[in-house]
Amino acid sequence: MLTRENFKGIWAGLPVAWNDDETFDEKTYRQDIESCCMAKIPGIYTGGTTGEFYAQEFEEFCKITDATIAECKNAGIPVMIGCTSTYTGGAIKKALYAVEKGADAIQIALPFWLSVPDDCVVSFFYDVSKTVGKIPISVYCAGERMKKNLSVELLNDINRNVPSVFHIKGINVPENQKEKACLDLSKNFNVFIGEHLLSKLGRCGAVGSCSSLVYLNPSILLHMQKLLFEKNWSELDSWCEKVRMIIFEGLNPLFDKKCEDSAIDRLIGRTAYFLKTSLRCRRPYPFCSRDDLYNFRKWMKNKFPEFLNLEWENENKTD
Repeated sequence: MLTRENFKGIWAGLPVAWNDDETFDEKTYRQDIESCCMAKIPGIYTGGTTGEFYAQEFEEFCKITDATIAECKNAGIPVMIGCTSTYTGGAIKKALYAVEKGADAIQIALPFWLSVPDDCVVSFFYDVSKTVGKIPISVYCAGERMKKNLSVELLNDINRNVPSVFHIKGINVPENQKEKACLDLSKNFNVFIGEHLLSKLGRCGAVGSCSSLVYLNPSILLHMQKLLFEKNWSELDSWCEKVRMIIFEGLNPLFDKKCEDSAIDRLIGRTAYFLKTSLRCRRPYPFCSRDDLYNFRKWMKNKFPEFLNLEWENENKTD
């Protein structure tokens, strides 16, 4: 059972592998999960934006969930399944399936097509929770994509009424308010944030990240996890600054091309040959090209070669 004591650390947020015809490439996807498990990443997560939950039919969600949970259970690694939907019944249907298959936690953002009024937010999480028992629920604070900013007060209200909701991914407040918000939220929640914020917000109670950079080089991100747990802020500061430069300098040309989330994370995983997934996202969403991959890999080799795991390159190089 995941609890506030052990639901922490650097979890891998995995993209789904697609074939050229956009069908589920189960073999490659299972290989990617196996690679994460072999690297001893403390938890696996799919079904968020990186996992393209918004571009799947329920039958595909089931196949992806089956593969994810089977591989993680085989390796003894905790697994969280994203179950976001545009309505309560859809989230419940996904959550019930994931829990019945053995998920250790589920993650849900608010329904996102219309804005959910404040007085309906707590009842949404309560309705999902009462159908899946004591399984931990993580709130995916997806900001503007939810068409609603979940305030600290509203999140704490959810926790008071739905105790199984004790995990948050993201803090959607202005930059100058993040530290105070994290201090407040960490009293009731395990707060996961972006890798570049592990040092800054770790000082304020953040305990982990749903990470894509972990499959750039697992050993480095797991070292950052160790520094976080040890509260070794001075060394963690230096690693977080490198991560910040990778995100906001190295990847910036791709943001300019409107590649984001799953597109970026696929490229990151392929840069060091750790993931085997294709670069492809499901249409109509843009994805990175092989030239983008080559250019970012070159940038990384010039700027931060320590992030490129040569062992993985020698064993898995395919392009």
